[in-house]
Amino acid sequence: MSIVYLFLLLLLNLTNGLVLDKNIKAAVLVPGFLTGSSEFEPMCQALTEKGIPTVAVPMPNWHWLSCLGGRSVRPILERIDFTVKHLLINDGDVNKIPDYDYSLQDLWYDFQTNPGGIYKVGGSDVVDEYPDVEPRGGMKIPDLNVPNKKVALIGHSAGGWISRVYLSTRSYGGKIYNGHDYIHSLVTLGTPHVTAPGPAFEGIKWVNQDQNNKLPVRSLAVGGTGFMGGNNWGALTQGAYQFCCPNGSDGSTYDGDGVTPIFSSLSLPGADQMTVKGVTHFCWDVFGGDLVAPELTKDYKNGRNWYGSDDILDQWAPWLLEKI
Repeated sequence: MSIVYLFLLLLLNLTNGLVLDKNIKAAVLVPGFLTGSSEFEPMCQALTEKGIPTVAVPMPNWHWLSCLGGRSVRPILERIDFTVKHLLINDGDVNKIPDYDYSLQDLWYDFQTNPGGIYKVGGSDVVDEYPDVEPRGGMKIPDLNVPNKKVALIGHSAGGWISRVYLSTRSYGGKIYNGHDYIHSLVTLGTPHVTAPGPAFEGIKWVNQDQNNKLPVRSLAVGGTGFMGGNNWGALTQGAYQFCCPNGSDGSTYDGDGVTPIFSSLSLPGADQMTVKGVTHFCWDVFGGDLVAPELTKDYKNGRNWYGSDDILDQWAPWLLEKI
């Protein structure tokens, strides 16, 4: 832990606030799979009150449906690009992200034309690059020709590895985003970074081939512990840990945040690492939480912290303030 980091923690305890690095204008939070911006509004508000103006990529959770089954995440990348560039042209004002149009008809088109990952050709599984398909939607993305590294990305869960795709210099689904021209730093929260079997991990496999795995911006991988695999925390934890295991393990021996094992969330080459003890993956007290993860939801309602809880923000947010 650097002296600068210790000093910032001391300053935080004294002032109960953060002093934003002059090199950062704002932060963009990328929601995790099947979650939307509304679930992250309290977290964004808390970061903003601490001195880091933060906005979640504007999207409801149903916008993820076009990416099911390992499909291309270009629809999500377009939304990240939209948010980042509107922040930059508005000097970091998180209140000036415009609305855009996206209908159920657009969603159905994206779902149908967006195979990607592993798909069937003549009855056989074929692994290929993601198809060149332009996603639907009325997003007007500003044209920025000059690099302007003033925005931090904060990716929760799948939002973390998708942020890595945004930073890439390779073509993904027919477009090179070159997000490293605009991004100051990246923080991933409970993100699976290790390739595992199955179509859903084809995107992680793709990004793990990028530039020898090394990211073009400073990065922090944050992972939680306190939730062992097996039957203790219910079917979601058991299935998620098994899902994330590259060696076919049932995941019962792994510790993690209840969704992502710690070994996977910290496996971001070249990144700083931070382990947060006793933290759950998500703010489970939302619609459907009791059905999807009853054990984790009950635990959260009983007072468990998650990555966006105030005490946990105070642990990882000061990293954004370190000079580069």
